[in-house]
Amino acid sequence: MDASILNEVKPRRGMPPQHWIDEEWLALREEAVIDADRPIVDPHLHLWDGHGTYLIPQVLQDLNCGHHLRGSVFIECSFMYRADGDPRFAGVGEVEYINGVAAEFASGRHGALRACAGIVGKVDLTTGAAAGDVMEACIARAPDRFRGIRHMAAWDASPQVNTLRKPPPKDMLMDPRFREGFSKLAPLGLSFDLWCYHPQLSQAIDLVDAFPDTCIIIDHFGGRAGIGPYAERKDDVTREWARSIRALAERPNVVMKLGGIGMRLGGFDFIDRDLPPTSLELAEAWKPHVETCIEAFGPSRCMFESNFPPDKASCSYRVLWNTFKRLTAGCSDGEKADLFAGTAIRTYRLPEELGRAAR
Repeated sequence: MDASILNEVKPRRGMPPQHWIDEEWLALREEAVIDADRPIVDPHLHLWDGHGTYLIPQVLQDLNCGHHLRGSVFIECSFMYRADGDPRFAGVGEVEYINGVAAEFASGRHGALRACAGIVGKVDLTTGAAAGDVMEACIARAPDRFRGIRHMAAWDASPQVNTLRKPPPKDMLMDPRFREGFSKLAPLGLSFDLWCYHPQLSQAIDLVDAFPDTCIIIDHFGGRAGIGPYAERKDDVTREWARSIRALAERPNVVMKLGGIGMRLGGFDFIDRDLPPTSLELAEAWKPHVETCIEAFGPSRCMFESNFPPDKASCSYRVLWNTFKRLTAGCSDGEKADLFAGTAIRTYRLPEELGRAAR
């Protein structure tokens, strides 16, 4: 499917197709909640106003959907940057804003839910050693919640694959200046969320080997692409992707996020169907990817993520977590505890009580 066709599917002014959210369409699918008392910590949630509005009211509507959401981790999305001052520190404004959102939830105003209990911000690592100063500023603004950074590395030669409005430079992960900035993470006790496409995973492995003391979290199943030039060779892509996943799993400082496959990048057609998918349909489609990652990393190094609101393009929050619960029907209670909350709590150093039921 070429880019012009993608833009004709559910068109919306100023919004890329992967961010389209059709609330009326989503409402056509109703499901009962599965395993409603299981504590969940969502380690990948955005707030923004620009790709559509997704702020506290929308977060509350989704997270209060019947599943037992205990908390979430905010992942940077270039929102609420400072307009004034040194541009290197503009992203600190996002951390300040989200820390205020987290404080509102911590007050109990919205019940037991602790949204944004952890914060992952953006720091431009290509500034080299100077990136450390920005990291320290982020920590100072949210000392109880700031846990790491994400500098998105997702680059592909195909314009059909790139989902970022401002794609990073090619081979950024190999850039000496980037790595100089990356070296400042571990001394400050910060993790790194890595968002790249699957052809870049060899570079990701090189980065992991260069920084064995830095906790590196692979976002969205390692970015397995199923559109553009990869649509015609899905079996080969899956084999290549699986080899990289198994190689990453051999590195003990790597953790895997299971999610983010509801975007168009995954190559599934659920977004364009007349009816939203059921959790059974999603579980069947995603099962090979989930099983590959869990078999390689083990439940103690995997965590389910929503990647909302981008993944809301394909299903509701209730259906998404039902899908994950169907996919883990054969797991032990301890394995489920890790996949739904424990791994996220350990990785992002969140309060342990978020892994326990509060109702």
